[in-house]
Amino acid sequence: MDEERWALLEKRLAALEARVADGADPRDDDRFWALRELKRQAEGRSHVLFTGSVTLPTGASFEWQETVEVSSMLQADPTQAVAALSALAHPVRLQLLHKVLHGRHTVPELGEGLGTSGQLYHHLRQLVAEGWLTTSGRGRYDVPAERVVPFLTLLAAAGLR
Repeated sequence: MDEERWALLEKRLAALEARVADGADPRDDDRFWALRELKRQAEGRSHVLFTGSVTLPTGASFEWQETVEVSSMLQADPTQAVAALSALAHPVRLQLLHKVLHGRHTVPELGEGLGTSGQLYHHLRQLVAEGWLTTSGRGRYDVPAERVVPFLTLLAAAGLR
């Protein structure tokens, strides 16, 4: 083996040993960088982290990160999440949020193909009541910045790819 190849092999081995010494799994190919950092900062406690850097089709950009300690979630009453999750548990409401993320913000824009105006307002009220949408006095609906990444995280957790 020539010296150049030997030096390259030694360099790669040193990098691999450094990653193992840091507690990294050498097979993860840096896929779990966020997990490693979460574990480092968590100091032995269990946490769930969700984060995202999102640019929507409208050009609007959002960055969000939230870390939740698991012990608090396991001690809390899970039925407290029913209203927020129920607001999303209807095809029309999911389509409404999807349309808003794509830049449709007024009732006429949102209502195309989604039923009567009475049904539409019923669904919009539920989404607003649970904080998935906000409304301005001008009949415009938006997904609040603090809900964009959590909503997309729920869709990803449900298997939407």
